[in-house]
Amino acid sequence: MKKILITGANSYVGTSLENWLEKECDKYKIDTVDMRDEKWKEKDFSKYDVVFHVAGIAHVSSDPKMEELYYKVNRDLTIETAEKAKAEGVKQFIFMSSIIVYGDSSRSKRVIDKNTFPTPRNFYGNSKLKAEESIKHLKSDNFKIVVLRPPMIYGKGSKGNYPKLSKVAQKTPLFPEINNERSMLHIDNLCEFIKVMIDHEETGLFFPQNKEYVKTSELVKTIAEVHGKKIWMTRLFNLVLKLMFGIRTVNKVFGNLVYEKSMSEYDKANYRIRSFRESIELTESVD
Repeated sequence: MKKILITGANSYVGTSLENWLEKECDKYKIDTVDMRDEKWKEKDFSKYDVVFHVAGIAHVSSDPKMEELYYKVNRDLTIETAEKAKAEGVKQFIFMSSIIVYGDSSRSKRVIDKNTFPTPRNFYGNSKLKAEESIKHLKSDNFKIVVLRPPMIYGKGSKGNYPKLSKVAQKTPLFPEINNERSMLHIDNLCEFIKVMIDHEETGLFFPQNKEYVKTSELVKTIAEVHGKKIWMTRLFNLVLKLMFGIRTVNKVFGNLVYEKSMSEYDKANYRIRSFRESIELTESVD
């Protein structure tokens, strides 16, 4: 049985992984720890095989007053946690980084491949990258480090842009038809990927994503269809939207940012257990 400690109690990804692994309670024993105060330092890590470090500030802020906090939480706390895990005999440390280390999405098609150098455009992305760089030297045969750089994560109960688009899809009769492409990752596919990382005792840098790229208009259209609503796609607003590129919200919704598909293949197991259509149906389902 693998004993796993998830840092960041009540986080969306952490809670989702806990629920996912508890389906196989004969294989995994899960604990969580809150990192909001110093009490976590008293936690005995020695009884765990894996530490999944998801604690951090997940949203992007441009407020310069927040910069110090981002580095304190996303970089420094990661280093402290990894060092404690190694010192106390944990075998594997899994760190949640982000595609944001490569910068923002762009108006033209942008494909990240294994030769693409990280160029974070904000202190959220840079704090994640600095955390990655700072824990690399801790890796050894007895302390394996997995760094995940997932794209936009979505699923039932997720936050961020997806629920905003979902609300739009259910209310508006028209939506812009723009031929962009985004890498996305459904929460079930992410949880299965992390499970695979644990099962195979992996180490290294990984780029999990859904099998399919997603166009924003197709995403909105699919959400509307799942709710039994008709939505019309139009190019009437395209010129205006192109002129508005550079505005963060427009870039996020209609920009391009994808991983080259071979980067996300994993030949030891199939982690993409949800297709795009199925993932939207699950996300939009009413309990």
